[in-house]
Amino acid sequence: MQWSKVGVVGGGTMGQGISEMLAAQGLDVILIDRTTQKLEQAWEHIENSLDKQMEKWAITAAEKKLILSRIHKSTDMSLLTDCDMVIESISEDLEQKKLLFEQLDMLCPAPVILASNTSTLSLTEIAASTAHPERVIGMHYLYPVSRIHLVEIIRGLKTSEETFSQTKRFVETTIQKHGVQVYESPGFVTTRLICVLINEAMHTLSERVASAEDIDMAMRLGYDFHYGPLELADRFGLDSVLVAMERMFREFGDVKYRPAVLLKQMVRAGELGTKTGQGFFRYDRDGDRL
Repeated sequence: MQWSKVGVVGGGTMGQGISEMLAAQGLDVILIDRTTQKLEQAWEHIENSLDKQMEKWAITAAEKKLILSRIHKSTDMSLLTDCDMVIESISEDLEQKKLLFEQLDMLCPAPVILASNTSTLSLTEIAASTAHPERVIGMHYLYPVSRIHLVEIIRGLKTSEETFSQTKRFVETTIQKHGVQVYESPGFVTTRLICVLINEAMHTLSERVASAEDIDMAMRLGYDFHYGPLELADRFGLDSVLVAMERMFREFGDVKYRPAVLLKQMVRAGELGTKTGQGFFRYDRDGDRL
């Protein structure tokens, strides 16, 4: 199968990254969100991301213009009927995702693969809301999408072999990333491991073992992390980390998944990281550290 047009539902941080990456790979993208305001915000963030790449001589002004020309933003879900694949990237709310997939299942012809970028939710449960659960699959991208060459491909209970093989081919051939097969389990591989590390970093900070800056520096320089665990939490969104930890704690019942008190306090205080400008560190409106 040849892919030329992909739908992305959800214009948040991950939806923006996925849309930009797909367009950079030569695909037409239909970016869908509920309001024009959210779409304009998404467009502004994508433009800023491309401008930063231009500043580093990674792309030219002509390439930026070409990438943007391939992204078509809309609030009209019916535009997804012409897509070869649809990737869902809305908030981690199971009921919202089930409603969306029920809509997508009715809108999109049977051969179209319906993929979710969920990091913790059950693909089997999401797929159960559709009449064709065999075409539902997880395609979990990592932040930042353009720089991380890994995609977790998650099989639900009824995901067909054809859907999996087509998705793996799309990941490895069309968008040129490495796809790893993951069987459904809360948090999959990457979220399960990184959230426990982030949570432990917060315990370490609370116990005053080291400062936030030194904890992150220890992991960046000592273990070659691109971001330290606390800055990574800021970039994920502390609210998203809390949701992931709480879900894994409920599913596994193991105390190692119990969210740190500091994490809960910061979320209650509205210090969510880059999306609010304040988390463990401070950020400007473009998400750069101050």
